[in-house]
Amino acid sequence: MENKYPRKYIIGTGIGLQDVDHLKNSSYFINQSERYIRGEINLDELEQIITSYYKQKPDEEERSEEADKISVRIGQIISEDSFSFSVGQLVSIHHRLFEGVFPHAGKIREYNFNKPEWVLSGGSVFYGDYRELEMTLDYDFSLERKCDYSKLTMDETIEHLADFVSNLWQIHPFEEGNTRTTAVFFIKYLRSLGFDATNNLFEKNAYYFRNALVRANFRYIAKGIYDDKSFLIKFLRNLLLGENNPLKNKEMLATPVNKTKTPQENKEIRVLALIKNNPQIKAVEIANQVGVSERTVKSILAVLVEQKKIVRINGKRYGYWQIDE
Repeated sequence: MENKYPRKYIIGTGIGLQDVDHLKNSSYFINQSERYIRGEINLDELEQIITSYYKQKPDEEERSEEADKISVRIGQIISEDSFSFSVGQLVSIHHRLFEGVFPHAGKIREYNFNKPEWVLSGGSVFYGDYRELEMTLDYDFSLERKCDYSKLTMDETIEHLADFVSNLWQIHPFEEGNTRTTAVFFIKYLRSLGFDATNNLFEKNAYYFRNALVRANFRYIAKGIYDDKSFLIKFLRNLLLGENNPLKNKEMLATPVNKTKTPQENKEIRVLALIKNNPQIKAVEIANQVGVSERTVKSILAVLVEQKKIVRINGKRYGYWQIDE
């Protein structure tokens, strides 16, 4: 049944998802995957070719070996329509992806840890306690089963799905390979809900997806940083609704609020940061990311213009903001 989905999408998603762990595929794999895309070989044959290749290669290609093997396995899993919404399915996907790669493939982790994140300037998300992982997973799955999507608008559906996948990711049931497993499970779950989800979002923006999950699960209230699902929602709207929201990693950098400044001044700082990252940003996009109304954003922009901190170039509709530094 693998031909039901575009071959480029199948293998492209597998390759793209390696970026969440900064892994790169070998040039040999890329060449062989082109044969798969052209229809010269199937996924099982591609897997056999890659397995044979690494039986003859030195250890220094270990990280490429992981990327190459997992890319094929991701392709195999997402080309199948079989799926059950269960913790067992999640664990099974991890086992299928990482068998022979990690000794703990398909096993729930047995210790706690943290991970410094670039998007958090070295901070870390608080992941689920290893002593409660199975109970927490069961609870989240039971809540999701009770969701009546027929009572939700599409906007509410997107927000609900953002909550579900970010919560699932934050539990982090596996030692390694958590994001790739979560992404594959989520893709198959979305299909079971009737979404197509076969565009190239995971191929082109897997690292953004991971950073969006990080920002959705990080808060540092003492510094005025709060969990923010807006980035994840933008990704999902592009994935599921075919929108074209700009996905830029640098916009997700967690910026501490200066407690010596007023709330208004901190809002102005955040607006300036967003404009600096994207001079063509629209007021509605600023409102979504700052967490205020569009009217408030327009008032802040007017203040910044009056203070000569920004200037509008080429008009309202087709122009952009220029910061006067």
